[in-house]
Amino acid sequence: MEQPADHTVHWQPAFPVNARLTLSSLRHGFRDPTHRVEPDGTLWRTALTGTGAVTYRIRQHRLDDLVIEAWGPGAAELADGIRDELGARDHPEHFQPEQPLLRAARRRLPGLRVPATGRLFEAAVPAIIEQRVVGKDATAGWTRLVKIHGTSAPAPGPAPAGMRVPPTPAVWEQIPSWDWRQAGIDHQRSRTVILTARVAARLDQSAADPEEAYRLMAAVPGIGIWTAAQVGHRALGDADALPLGDYHLARMTGMALLGHPLADDEVEAFYEQWRPHRYRVCRLLELTPGAAPRRAPRAPRNRPMR
Repeated sequence: MEQPADHTVHWQPAFPVNARLTLSSLRHGFRDPTHRVEPDGTLWRTALTGTGAVTYRIRQHRLDDLVIEAWGPGAAELADGIRDELGARDHPEHFQPEQPLLRAARRRLPGLRVPATGRLFEAAVPAIIEQRVVGKDATAGWTRLVKIHGTSAPAPGPAPAGMRVPPTPAVWEQIPSWDWRQAGIDHQRSRTVILTARVAARLDQSAADPEEAYRLMAAVPGIGIWTAAQVGHRALGDADALPLGDYHLARMTGMALLGHPLADDEVEAFYEQWRPHRYRVCRLLELTPGAAPRRAPRAPRNRPMR
């Protein structure tokens, strides 16, 4: 018999919400031990809230009917914020693009929203790990470290086998140098994670004040515009968090919308027309099959160091 949930939320929003699609931006690779999608579409996630570890399950059969169940010490806090996490504060209806591809993508993905988890440190760590490396290497490093150093093994409640809760800031600070090396993460990125862990509490407390959150992130050596944008669209619900400096952004945008790649120094000016929805445009392009084939030279692989 399954363990009863510590908290359950039955949400019937007045607008479409696609939980799996909205929270897919929080997933870091197919083997991410904090994110699991079952064959029937049930979504499982783990998190480390201010009140402790939590496992939560999201089930929905319609875009306006969701059931969220949570287990663990952080269940009540997760339940309180789950609507924002699923994009309740987002306003995709305000985005009415004239560009045909974007207009079609918006119609095709009515439940896509920008999440606001409020957990800035949780979003910052994988973003830092993803800096300047091939995505497969970054997700492999994240998976390895969470599995080894995760807060709860197994995760609270009836979580699928193998799921883990991300480490606490204190644990991230104490990960031995050889574990970072085995995960293929260089000293600069590991040092940035450690420095961010030292201000984790202040970061998470700034969730209600995005301007302050961005100021705090900018003060951490190693966190630049790209990394802050990843945190912005995952934890702050910032639909305008343009990831300038992204390896694929110029080519993806230009090929999809102009038929030719943009130069890196043209991207920011080109996106001005879509404020305050610049990240939303990026996300719609990412989710449009064949819109922008990625044929640019690959970044060098970052092999684990022995």
